[in-house]
Amino acid sequence: MTPPAPPAAPLRADCIGDSAGGLTFDVATRRNTGAALLIRRRRVTDAVDAAADTVSLPLAPAAEGRLRAALPSSVSLPEGRWDAYARLSDGRPRRLVPGVTDLRSLAERTPSGLLGHVAVRIPYATRQGNLTVRSWLRAPHAEAVELRLASGGLTVRGRVYGTQLVPGADAELRARPDDGEGGGRGGAGVRRVEVAAERTEFAFTVPYDGLAPGLWDLWLRPAGDAGPVVRLARLLDDVADKNPVLTFPRARVRTPHGPVEAGPYYTRDNDLSLAVAPLEA
Repeated sequence: MTPPAPPAAPLRADCIGDSAGGLTFDVATRRNTGAALLIRRRRVTDAVDAAADTVSLPLAPAAEGRLRAALPSSVSLPEGRWDAYARLSDGRPRRLVPGVTDLRSLAERTPSGLLGHVAVRIPYATRQGNLTVRSWLRAPHAEAVELRLASGGLTVRGRVYGTQLVPGADAELRARPDDGEGGGRGGAGVRRVEVAAERTEFAFTVPYDGLAPGLWDLWLRPAGDAGPVVRLARLLDDVADKNPVLTFPRARVRTPHGPVEAGPYYTRDNDLSLAVAPLEA
């Protein structure tokens, strides 16, 4: 009886990010006939068109035993998580695993905002060790550049892209409805906070003592009531998932709702939010 063939070795792809927001993939393989790199967005529902959510990039010889594909910033990549595959001469897509990743240019990137949007792509390794690209496409975008924590509140400093700050700009805190996962807790409502603005930069301070227990999402109104509402997020660096990496201490504050413990955190989408949890009196 013929023993089964050993499983094929995983295909590794080195990734390099450029300052314009593009990515280059180098795949280690000697097969180079009709090869392509496929990036497939994960489906949210079965109704999503798989063909429309697949980007195919030609893999061309770059060096001995290496094929290269480029994903320029000019290629639209809607927001989501995109799994990376290589389709070689046998026509069967094979999942890629990360090799050497160089994202130093992403940490120093400051988009011009002239295109009216910010496009961010960050490759990372999944829990299974596979290569995936996290993509954001925000139009306009409010970047949380710095968080300053004090005993009674949070100061946020940031920058807008694709829009203008005008007199009357303010920040908005929206209580998240109870989703069965610890959100809500009677914190329904909206809070407005005055914003100090200069050109494209802004700053505001959120006092914790006026917030009911629950989860609060932070938004910016660059033109006050007259313009769009923009979700605050931190996207312009090389960290794909900030929630487990960037953690912040909680402050204990007395509020009309009783003593609480409050502090900022980044969501799974790297959006900025506040968690306010009740304490025993």
